[in-house]
Amino acid sequence: MSLKIGIDVGGTFTDFIVTRDGAEPAIHKTLSTPADPSIAVVEGLAEIAASQDPPQPLAAFAPAIDTIVHGTTVATNAVLTRTGAKSGLITTRGVRDALEMRRGIREEQYNNRYTNIEPLVPRYLRAGVGGRLDRTGCEVEPLAVEDVRAAIDLFRAEGVEAVSICFMNAFANPAHEHAAAELVRKALPGAYLTVSADLLPSIRFYERVSTTALNSYVGPKLNRYLDQLVGRLKEAGFRGALLIMQSNGGVVTPQVAREKAALTLLSGPAGGPGAGLFYAGAHGRDLAITVDMGGTSFEASVAVGAPMLVTEGEIARLKTALPMLDIHTIGAGGGSIGWIDEGGLLRMGPASAGADPGPACYGKGGALPTTTDANLVLGYLDPGYFAGGKMRLDAAAARRAIEAHVAGPMGLAVEEAAAGMYRVVCNNMAQGVREVTIKRGFDPREFPLVAAGGAGPIHSCLIASELEIPLQIVPRESSVLCAFGMLLSDLKHDFVRTFVGRLESLDWARLARMVDEMAAEGARLLAEEGVPEARRRAHVKLDCRYIKQYHEVSFAVPEAAIARRDADAIARAFHVEHERLYGYALAEEGTPVEIINVRVQAVGETARPRYRAEAWGGEDAAHALKGRRSMYIPETKQFQPVPVYDGHRLRYGNRIAGPAMVEEITTAVFVSAGYDCAVDALGSFAVYRKGREDLVRLRAEEAVA
Repeated sequence: MSLKIGIDVGGTFTDFIVTRDGAEPAIHKTLSTPADPSIAVVEGLAEIAASQDPPQPLAAFAPAIDTIVHGTTVATNAVLTRTGAKSGLITTRGVRDALEMRRGIREEQYNNRYTNIEPLVPRYLRAGVGGRLDRTGCEVEPLAVEDVRAAIDLFRAEGVEAVSICFMNAFANPAHEHAAAELVRKALPGAYLTVSADLLPSIRFYERVSTTALNSYVGPKLNRYLDQLVGRLKEAGFRGALLIMQSNGGVVTPQVAREKAALTLLSGPAGGPGAGLFYAGAHGRDLAITVDMGGTSFEASVAVGAPMLVTEGEIARLKTALPMLDIHTIGAGGGSIGWIDEGGLLRMGPASAGADPGPACYGKGGALPTTTDANLVLGYLDPGYFAGGKMRLDAAAARRAIEAHVAGPMGLAVEEAAAGMYRVVCNNMAQGVREVTIKRGFDPREFPLVAAGGAGPIHSCLIASELEIPLQIVPRESSVLCAFGMLLSDLKHDFVRTFVGRLESLDWARLARMVDEMAAEGARLLAEEGVPEARRRAHVKLDCRYIKQYHEVSFAVPEAAIARRDADAIARAFHVEHERLYGYALAEEGTPVEIINVRVQAVGETARPRYRAEAWGGEDAAHALKGRRSMYIPETKQFQPVPVYDGHRLRYGNRIAGPAMVEEITTAVFVSAGYDCAVDALGSFAVYRKGREDLVRLRAEEAVA
């Protein structure tokens, strides 16, 4: 029986999900160990082994694990906390300040006080060297080898740990970069090295140099972590496949992650969108909005057939041009602090109480009111059943914090202030969903909302109401959704090459040759990773734009269009995507279209865990009723007694009329007055607007993957 484990390291908890073919997934959480996250990974595995029937030592359990898929925030945290490697940059003379000048556009155009982000490489460690290539890759000036050696001497004297090499027009000819890299490898063998032509051989110098610098900055720290992780797992007896989650929603081997560390910048939340799509599939839907509410942050993403990818993104205001999932993050979580601004308005976050001291109700010294404190006052949390009763919440402390910092200053009762906090944080999260739907050309009303995180399903009804979304899906694995999504991920390798040409006058042979070269490189990597040929795929995308446009649109190329030299098919696909994104297309005007970049994604399909559909349990949910508790009902703005159900006892087909509360050890689902709930074939809670039973698919086990 195949045993696979997904592991997602968070700031407070490290999440585990254990799957065996045909068996119900098992959820486990253990406290994270920020100083060395690999400690919590091995401790969690030991706790899982001890919980088996019969209990096992880790030395007996670890060899039975076939695959571990691991999401890590090591690279992300290194950037957010500015604790990455001391880095140097070798670049073309005259452009070393591009890393600081960026595009020369202030992010907040009308804010004269908005300051630039500090570059990851200080100016004195950015060395400009002689040598120049033109845009076609032809050498205009030879590489100044002595300049490179002088830069190496500076880096050695300054104790530089990582080196980035990025020259103008190196995407067209990597010769100068590779020559400089060879000198660095010989003189600084212990330094982490990133060569832009190997990482991102595409046009636009600033994006390329920023991505290269990011990769070097996080590389040494990720390498040290992977060394610790691989070593500890080996000592524990693990002999299976270890895969690392990357930002594009796929997985890679640790060796690839070491070389291209920036691929893991969104490693943690990247499993969420794929998991959301899986659970939406139980209701015949191939699209989903996935939201994940943690202690500090809230992530929102969209999947249409597959998770949405972007080719440019930012982390902590630093540009990266590696493909990544389109995940929007805001500071809204269970620990988000409520405060009053200068205008007397109530705000929630982005500051967070974190895990220590945490919300006031945790009783660990926190005195500031948070989302969790408001949820407790409103009755959405049972103070005696938090984390399954392992942690008792202090309702009096929550009330004192809200009274002192929100209710008192605003002249409100504590309950009114808590309701205001709840609404504000829900509105913030609804705005986060708008960023990945309406601003991307999608209507959120057409999507099911998959709600994840320990607290996410408490807020999802209000988010859905704000956006007029009629169907929500709360998986039983809601609290470890990203870890589960990692087990559904394929091996993926992304390649990009710059290819500039108008569709009506393309060099089709050169284009086809470029695609074949990238596909062959992807196939080679997948073969090295043990993926059989029958499970390898290559997907082609083009970045195109109308002539004289600045930004391009990335879209999938119709199958065999390049082989058929079908410019019309490519143009039609571009026009459709342009109209979806921007509301117009220039097809009728005959505006020429040009290609900027060619992209190939090599995919190696992995074996997914076979999920067991639940047996039909009938519609009556009375057997799972635990009792009643007074809760705040947003629709009526009043408190009333609400039935509380034990989510672990609910079965496929059970129906619940809102308002109601469903409680599990790791999450709680608030079914507001305008909604009802049914348990689907995967054991998920399908929360739908009253009267819209047609949205929920029951008695359809064949829909389960």
